[in-house]
Amino acid sequence: MERKIKVLGTGKYLPKRQVTADELDERLGVPAGWVEKKSGVSKRHYVTDETAAQMGARAALKALEAAGLSLHDIDCLVCASGTAQQEIPCTAALIQEELKLTRSGIPCFDINSTCLSFVTALDVMSCSMAMGIYERVLIVSTEISSVGLNWEQKESCILFGDGAAAVVIGRTPDTETARIIGSSMKTYSEGAHYSEIRGGGTQLHPSQYAQGREADFTFDMDGRKIFRLTSQRITGFVEQLLAAAFVKKEQLKAVIPHQASGMALRIMAGKLGFSDQQMVNILANYGNMIAASIPLTLHEAIQQGRIQRGDRVLLLGTSAGLSLGGVVLEY
Repeated sequence: MERKIKVLGTGKYLPKRQVTADELDERLGVPAGWVEKKSGVSKRHYVTDETAAQMGARAALKALEAAGLSLHDIDCLVCASGTAQQEIPCTAALIQEELKLTRSGIPCFDINSTCLSFVTALDVMSCSMAMGIYERVLIVSTEISSVGLNWEQKESCILFGDGAAAVVIGRTPDTETARIIGSSMKTYSEGAHYSEIRGGGTQLHPSQYAQGREADFTFDMDGRKIFRLTSQRITGFVEQLLAAAFVKKEQLKAVIPHQASGMALRIMAGKLGFSDQQMVNILANYGNMIAASIPLTLHEAIQQGRIQRGDRVLLLGTSAGLSLGGVVLEY
């Protein structure tokens, strides 16, 4: 369904601490250059004293500044993240608190489809806006992966970084053409346990943490199985999404992919037939920032001038679930 929704502004926040591939080589006891070669990441950021809500609030203020808006121009705040600051309340409420909007009444809630959370939030909230429920929505993806990495899984722990990105969306004026052209999400739960953190919920409550189940409270991923399942599904998924949107691959100015890993980005580009000019790859400087990866990549593409008003753009990613998701938009 086409929706007259416009990206008004974007922003980012990165933690103060920068961690290089060389530092991780030393920590993991692997040969020099191994981490960067395996992951495609030369540096990433880890939090020191920042919270997810603090990072999200700072990214939000940058996005509002870029949009030429104030906090009081927003009528909904959504946190679209794969990790939560705490179980209750939602992270969006904690971001509202950081923004000193505690008595504003602005509705706040979280949308979580792990790495696809931003894409899902953009899709869901744009539909609500098209129905007239909201005028301007602030979507914030803020992720702290560093606290939950399993350092015994060397090939996965080297991929991730912390940080936040925010996007303000609003209804498109009648004189402009910005819009969401099409969207799709599909989940194949045969891969539900290929990427997971088992502990922390009601099945494995944190009270069991000290009972020899430490590994259940860290990130666990079978990259090979994820790759195989994604490879089986991704081509047909993208073809169906573009066909439904009546957009051809060559009409896309840019593809904004989830920054999963260097190998994933190379294979995605080759398998789907996108050119290097179309694919926006920022992995080397940030790592995989879970749900913040796609809005951060969108922000960087805009800042670098790779996307101009009127360009057609594909936001595309995969997430635990296993899910595939995409949004085609005219920026």
